[in-house]
Amino acid sequence: MGDMPAPYVIRGSVFLPEAELMWRFSRSSGPGGQHVNTSDSQVELRFDLARTEALPPVWKERALERLAGRLVDGVVTVRASEHRSQWRNRETAAVRLASLLAEATAPPPKPRRPTRIPRGINERRLREKKQRSEVKRGRTGRGWT
Repeated sequence: MGDMPAPYVIRGSVFLPEAELMWRFSRSSGPGGQHVNTSDSQVELRFDLARTEALPPVWKERALERLAGRLVDGVVTVRASEHRSQWRNRETAAVRLASLLAEATAPPPKPRRPTRIPRGINERRLREKKQRSEVKRGRTGRGWT
């Protein structure tokens, strides 16, 4: 089967560096018969975000800040165990890590510029509100005795 297929793109020309990925394999939990007791199909992928040189400094800073809750000593960990084959779990974990880093390094959104509501629209809304309240007030049985 060979080694990992294509490098996993984070964004643009930045890739997950294969040399900096730490893999750990263990037995998956859950059903699976006799096979599950003998095969290490669960994958744990660790990436040292604090010490990596693969990310531009600005991205790295941003990622460290945004993933602060997920980091243990500057290392981000991703687990995958949904497939029965270790190979597919490796793929899933690598893709998951790449998308996590892509999200964490994305530039912040542009600030929203508040827009003014045109006076005509506001007046129409108030007029319709008043009409509606008149209709509802007319439904009370006060003058019906």
